[in-house]
Parts: sequence; C-alpha cells; structure tokens
Amino acid sequence: MAAIKNDLWQTHFPEFIAAQEASIDSLMSSATLVELESGQHVFYPGDSCEQYLLVLQGSVKAQIISKSGREMLLYRVCSGDSCVLTTSCLMSGDCYPAEGITESDVLAFSISSHAFYRCMEKSAFFREFVFKKFSTRLSGVIGLLEDVNFSGIDSRLSKILLKEEKEVVDLTHQELAAILGSAREVISRNLKRFEVLGWVKLGRGTITLLNIAALNELAKN
Repeated sequence: MAAIKNDLWQTHFPEFIAAQEASIDSLMSSATLVELESGQHVFYPGDSCEQYLLVLQGSVKAQIISKSGREMLLYRVCSGDSCVLTTSCLMSGDCYPAEGITESDVLAFSISSHAFYRCMEKSAFFREFVFKKFSTRLSGVIGLLEDVNFSGIDSRLSKILLKEEKEVVDLTHQELAAILGSAREVISRNLKRFEVLGWVKLGRGTITLLNIAALNELAKN
C-alpha cells in the first residue's frame, strides 16, 4: 500500500515529493486513500469539516440548494484539485454551507484536520499550496456570482455551451439549470429560442451547436 500511495503522490501531486520536507513527508504518510462511489455525498450543509481531500481521480461537485429545491453548481473538484469550501471551513472552524456530491467514482487522499493544521504551521510549501488552490477556486466562484448578478440568462447559457468546446454538448436541460442556478423551464425556453434562431439543434440529452458565431456574440453581453 505504501508503494501505491507513493506512486499516486508522484503522479498527481509530484510537488509534494519534490518539496523534500519532513512535515510534508509526515503528511503524505498519514494520508488515507479513500474510494467514493458515484452519487455519494461527501459533505452536507451544516456538517463540520474534519478532513482535507485531495482528489486523484473523478469529480466532486459543490452546490447549493434553495428552499424551493433549485440547485446551483458552485464548482467542480477534479484530479489535482482541493475543495475551497473545505479549506475555508478548516481555517474558519465554520460548518459547510453547501453540499458536495461525487459525479463519478472518486479516488482521493484524505488528510485529517490535525495533520492539516500541523503542516500549515510547519511548512511554507504547504501553506503556499493551500492558499494558491484556495485563491484560484475563489476567483472562479466570484466570477460565477458576477455572471449571476450582472449577465442575462441567455448570455450565461451561451457561455456554458461554448465552454464545452464540442459541437455536440452532452448536457440535459436540468443539468444546465443546476450549473446556472436557474429553473429548468427557463433553460428550456431559452434553448428553444436558440433553436428557432437556428443557433442550436436540440436532441434527447444533447445540444448540437450550429451557429458558433452567434453564440459567441451573445456570450459577450
């Protein structure tokens, strides 16, 4: 198991091995390898934070759900990432304000809060790693909030479709609604308008982009 863990560190987080610090070596040794099934909750709103996760394989989505049941995707944690909400909760002592759910089978290193705090205190490398991941993800969340508050839903929808960088986008109307923090009916209405304009073709669980130029122009608004 030790050899497997070392290989995983080398593959996904080689900078930890390159740091050559006793405190980092101790953290890597104490980390537990965890496997999570697709659709499993990693944390719920109100949960206390006891573990710092570094994702090796798979994806975890962090989202908030309104009282009416509407979902809004905040961000995804993929291979090589850590969770900004987890970092925030560990540093502040607050409970989770959102939920985290695996979108696929996930393999991750789980680091106890005790090991996290100890390494934050002793290792300049680890502090820099944590804060860089935190600031990068926080910038993304702020960008999302700016879009929600200052951009129209049609502009934000076109951005999401273009972001996939594929001619055929494999996202349902409900999934797009969750990403954009909107209602499914609103997404369907806007997509239907795009289709009438000849910008997209709607299929079962797919959206074919027909007029990239028009979608790009709308995304600028």
